[in-house]
Amino acid sequence: MKNIFARFAADESGATAIEYGLIAGLIAVVIISAVSTLGKNISNKFNAVANNLT
Repeated sequence: MKNIFARFAADESGATAIEYGLIAGLIAVVIISAVSTLGKNISNKFNAVANNLT
């Protein structure tokens, strides 16, 4: 029984998967916030150009 717990404690594959998941989540949040900010800025520029054309 002690051997089973020792192997379980030494197994780090689950921790690695969790770390990769957290990194992927962080990257997704950064991408979403960047696209949102850029989208608003681009939209404002297009509106300004459209208003100057009319």
